Amino acid sequence: MTDYYQVLGVGSDATAEEIKKAYRKKARELHPDYAGPESEEKFKEVSVAYQILSDPQKRQAYDRGGSSGDFSGFPGGSFGFSDIFETVFSNMAGYSSGSASRARAGRDLLQSLEVSLQDIVFGAEKEVTYDTVVTCDVCEGSRSKPGTTPLTCDTCGGSGEVSRLQQSLFGAITVLAACPTCSGSGEIITEPCENCSGQGRVRARKTVEVKIPAGVSDGTRIPVPGQGEAGVEGGPAGNLYVEIREKPDKLFTRDRFDLHTRITVPMTIAALGTMFSLETFDGTREVVIEPGTQPESVITLKGLGIGRFGRPGRGDLKVHISVEIPTHLDEEQQELLQQLASLRQEERVVPEVTRSGPFRKLKEKFGK
Repeated sequence: MTDYYQVLGVGSDATAEEIKKAYRKKARELHPDYAGPESEEKFKEVSVAYQILSDPQKRQAYDRGGSSGDFSGFPGGSFGFSDIFETVFSNMAGYSSGSASRARAGRDLLQSLEVSLQDIVFGAEKEVTYDTVVTCDVCEGSRSKPGTTPLTCDTCGGSGEVSRLQQSLFGAITVLAACPTCSGSGEIITEPCENCSGQGRVRARKTVEVKIPAGVSDGTRIPVPGQGEAGVEGGPAGNLYVEIREKPDKLFTRDRFDLHTRITVPMTIAALGTMFSLETFDGTREVVIEPGTQPESVITLKGLGIGRFGRPGRGDLKVHISVEIPTHLDEEQQELLQQLASLRQEERVVPEVTRSGPFRKLKEKFGK
């Protein structure tokens, strides 16, 4: 006896709803109009399996070991002819019964945009220019030459669909399909628009304004609804997606919402302290170098960083300090440094090492 549970791909404890879903899926996959004539036998087997397992009485008899040949008739249960028609014959060749419209949405587009770090700090509005497809402004998308009118399709009478007989397991069934003469539009274009060659759309270069949010990251895609390619036959336009490309800045780098920069000061300035002017995205700011500033110290300027991408406030600006050690000293400079070392009694902290150690010459220089 054929295992109809296996035919439908369900377990013997499957619910009626699970059996129904399995049948709909199998019938769609195996119908000869989709899978070819060679699938007809499998399609019939799936249909018989559903006839039996969808009827509680037939399923009970089958589970007790009744012969599969004892079962006949149309599938029982709540899944009737209209469900089978929808499962097997809807969307044939990409066509949906009852709809004669050829309207299609336009394609989405992706366009990259380079923005400066300053734009990211505060946010900005930028113009984006790109190539796309727009509705023909001569025929306004009608595809017909201005002043002319399309003719009603004689084949379908303007409905955009035609009926034909389809042989199936259940006999001859009337199936609705897109009209082959007008491709489902219900109209025949007798005089196509010369500007768009009867397509209703033309290629064009377009410019739109795009709002760049503060704090946006490199690679972020900003959607601009309705600015993609124009739709077909009155369909909606697609969307434009603007992908952010952050240009490197000469002075600042970013770490999420913080900005970083680096300045180099001489050893003496780091020791004595000073004040200097720093050009920031918010204008000139005075930065204080405290006396005794150590190499790799960080001075934080609060609130001078990047906007927080949809949240209030901004990050910080962090100034990293590099201390420059002189490499070439004249005699006077050496003497002054030696006097400073003497005043600070720094000769006493020179490490004691063996005569072959790295500090030997340094030790001998200071006479120790």
